[in-house]
Amino acid sequence: MFLTIVLFILGFVFLIKGADLVIDGASSVAKKYGISTFVIGLTIVAFGTSMPEMIVSVMASIRGSSDIALGNIIGSNISNTLLILGVSAMIYPLLVKRATVNKEIPFSLLAILAVGFLVNDFLIDNSTPDGLTRIDGLILILFFSIFAYYTFGISKSKENIFEKVEGVLREEPKVYGNFISLGMVVVGSAGLAFGGQWLVNGAVKIAEVFGMSEALIGLTIIAVGTSLPELAASAMAARKKHTDIAVGNIVGSNIFNFLLVLGSSSTIHPIGYSRVLNTDMFILFGATILLLFLIYIGRRNVLGRREGAVLVALYAAYIGFLVWRG
Repeated sequence: MFLTIVLFILGFVFLIKGADLVIDGASSVAKKYGISTFVIGLTIVAFGTSMPEMIVSVMASIRGSSDIALGNIIGSNISNTLLILGVSAMIYPLLVKRATVNKEIPFSLLAILAVGFLVNDFLIDNSTPDGLTRIDGLILILFFSIFAYYTFGISKSKENIFEKVEGVLREEPKVYGNFISLGMVVVGSAGLAFGGQWLVNGAVKIAEVFGMSEALIGLTIIAVGTSLPELAASAMAARKKHTDIAVGNIVGSNIFNFLLVLGSSSTIHPIGYSRVLNTDMFILFGATILLLFLIYIGRRNVLGRREGAVLVALYAAYIGFLVWRG
């Protein structure tokens, strides 16, 4: 138990420092090669911060803990959308690019619908059992390949690389050498992955003492634990005023989680699905729609501190709902 507590504390240290390294390294690459920092956030940072979800879901899938595998992903994406974007916006107003509103966020909605249809075999064609088969996993990976192709396409565009909006300033990133920048991203991503994993392991062992179910553990402690890298990376990006990395990281992570992580996990081993999670899928879909609405009210294409507070309050209400549901 002592070792668990030590690793739990070290997890926080690795998360914070890892996030700092990833943001600085990715921003340096973007500045040096004229690549949009949003694209960097959508790809490198999003993949690095999604590694804990990947590790947990693959391990849970292999061990047959389906509620943890799916609850982790659904809960993490709800945490990303409400808690992490909310906290980041409260730290500093987030500039949201037009392409995010018109393309990336709708693509994340499509990912939610795709997974929702694939897991509900009984509701759609009256067949059992519900869940993701290996074929379903390959379909999700194909969807992800479309997203990857789109991301590669927009990475070639140099339009609005360093945007400035009235009242939303940017710190110009420091440029490092290629080897140093790559090393920062690699070491930082490793710190995020190990830190998140240690936090989750410690949290799960503590939670088991209280007899919590796998679904509740997956939706709360593991979901929040594996979302801590996204929280650390996005909060750090917001503090450094790299707001497009903060937003791109969350949108990219949500798409990575649903398409690549679930796709890979179910391809390795089929994942069963509990229909009680449909409620959480609806909440995630509604939260994403709400995000679009909040971006449009107030200052257009800016998620301000007031909107951030609304998102955080809704996440607190969601956690209360989960505890009540048990």
